[in-house]
Amino acid sequence: MNQPIQGQVIAAFSRQYTVELSDGELLPCLTHGKRSEVACGDIVEIHRISDAQGVIKHILPRQTLLYRSDAYRQKLIAANITQIIVVVASEPSFSDELLARCLIAAHDQQLETLIVLNKCDLLEAATIARAQLEPYRAIGYRVLELSAKEDAAPLRPFLQGYTSILAGQSGMGKSTLINALLPDAQAPTREISTALNSGKHTTTHARLYHLNTESHLIDCPGVQAFGLHHLDFGAIEAGFVEFAAFHGQCRFHNCRHTHEPGCALKKTEQDGKINTRRLKLFQDISQNKC
Repeated sequence: MNQPIQGQVIAAFSRQYTVELSDGELLPCLTHGKRSEVACGDIVEIHRISDAQGVIKHILPRQTLLYRSDAYRQKLIAANITQIIVVVASEPSFSDELLARCLIAAHDQQLETLIVLNKCDLLEAATIARAQLEPYRAIGYRVLELSAKEDAAPLRPFLQGYTSILAGQSGMGKSTLINALLPDAQAPTREISTALNSGKHTTTHARLYHLNTESHLIDCPGVQAFGLHHLDFGAIEAGFVEFAAFHGQCRFHNCRHTHEPGCALKKTEQDGKINTRRLKLFQDISQNKC
């Protein structure tokens, strides 16, 4: 019987995977069964069944796992990442709820976070987007402004030493960033739909790229929704990092921060110390995790 071989999943296409072996060989692999729990970035053990194919037999313990879920299923995004880079753009307009959901998921997995505002060459639209991001700057999130088509170099220092994932809606310019950083990647790009003010899906599967021996970057398909059904109320509350200073100050220990009397968060918001939109996002997400 063949001895198991260890490698890393660097591309995930539904139930088909590309595994990079220690010598750099890229081996197409399958999994047994109808349901796969393998994610891009996983370290796996495989059995080679031919010179050109292997079967994934075992997933080694993960450091982190980023995924989204609803009441019925979960969608694995990437494993063993250490940083999430949420890419938003001046155009098309972005969802601050989706941004908040990504940051909650990142906090749950203790990931470093960076928000990239792309397409800053669109000056008027960039001014509006910048204002939309101001509440995130105010509570300590790093925001990097750039135009990927003109110069993606400002992002490079933020990638060093991390396994990062580019996340966000379609049309934000993630694939353009990949191509600027790694010209050999040749990630497909498409223009946005101006009629719908939304992006068109170009990336169809998660793919890991090596920037150097210490830094790696995963591109994944754009998402229009990021369900957090797998997180409880406390985990969602913890993902709103500015709330931590007021934890335990509500009149009722099980306060949901919506209509209860003596809610410390509502009072703090009325005093202007918590952003009104951020509190509303928390209320919406905690009541509808999907």
